[in-house]
Amino acid sequence: MALKQTPSQTVGPFFAYGLTPRQYGYPLADVVDNRLVGDGTEGERIRIIGQVLDGAGEPVADALVEIWQANAHGRYNHPADTRSDNMLGPDFTGAGRMGTGTDAENRFIFETVKPGPIGDGQAPHVNVIVTLRGLLSHVYTRIYFSDEAAANAADPVLAAVEESRRPTLIAERRETPAGIAYRFDIRMQGGRETVFFDV
Repeated sequence: MALKQTPSQTVGPFFAYGLTPRQYGYPLADVVDNRLVGDGTEGERIRIIGQVLDGAGEPVADALVEIWQANAHGRYNHPADTRSDNMLGPDFTGAGRMGTGTDAENRFIFETVKPGPIGDGQAPHVNVIVTLRGLLSHVYTRIYFSDEAAANAADPVLAAVEESRRPTLIAERRETPAGIAYRFDIRMQGGRETVFFDV
């Protein structure tokens, strides 16, 4: 008898209270949350703010957004980053997670520092993973910064993206009463769909 492939199904259900318990009022500490830095972390403090939008441009209330980034010196908090001048502070995690159903606008908000270039020609950027209902697998994208035009122009990953679609990867810098914020909306479908990468 020939073996058949197991049928695929959409991702879920999400046990969000296990991934982001504080968001749902549970007293458990999040293993990873939306704050990547501590009081002593070096670098320019920023917030990354945005929404996950569906094909109609409506905010998705139950997406899970995760980020991973280098610190202000371009170093990752990861054992594979073995550079001797790693320059990692003890309170920089480099990883964050947040659900979008956190406020009336269904936003994600990360508190972090602006990453530095990692030394291989890539511009400062943040790696992003999005998981939500209806997807067969999570998707990967990147956040680049609008005030890094020269570095963005030289970035080999960004250069591989069709020029007309590159703006979907650029977060816009904004001065706010709470400090520097970068706005980055993730559009899952539609005319301005965010560029997603295979990994």
